[in-house]
Amino acid sequence: MLMLLLCINHERYALPCEHVVEVLPLVSLKPLPQTPEYLVGVFKYQGSIVPVIDLCQFISGQSCHEQMSTRIILIKYWDSQLPTTPEAQQSQYKYIGLLAERVLETFHKSSSEFIDVDIQIGKLSYLGKMIVDEQGMIQYLPVEKLLSEAEKIHLLPEVQSS
Repeated sequence: MLMLLLCINHERYALPCEHVVEVLPLVSLKPLPQTPEYLVGVFKYQGSIVPVIDLCQFISGQSCHEQMSTRIILIKYWDSQLPTTPEAQQSQYKYIGLLAERVLETFHKSSSEFIDVDIQIGKLSYLGKMIVDEQGMIQYLPVEKLLSEAEKIHLLPEVQSS
């Protein structure tokens, strides 16, 4: 599986690349009033208004630092309420931006190399599998579980057609 490596407050995390549309530099975001701290704003992408979640704030409670390697990871996310056929996923999707630090590289790992931690931490159902390499541990972030919290509070825009 191809994954995108990123950092959240000096800890390494990996997102599956199958969901990644594009890795964008920091762009000007329009803040929205009375939203959770981790929703840092929205921007326009190909005619769509895209909400951006600060992964550092969302996961650790501290905002991402604006560095040269801080990026917005544009994710194509299909609505779990819709049919899951490949045809439906191609025509019925949503975009969401994930702000993260040190988004620099991709890497391949087989699913057999994931270690299930078997730790349930309240609402943090998106944590659970780890990857171990020569530099230490990498937390795997399955996009569908990560975004379920945002979906519950209606951060994702209306379903769009391609």
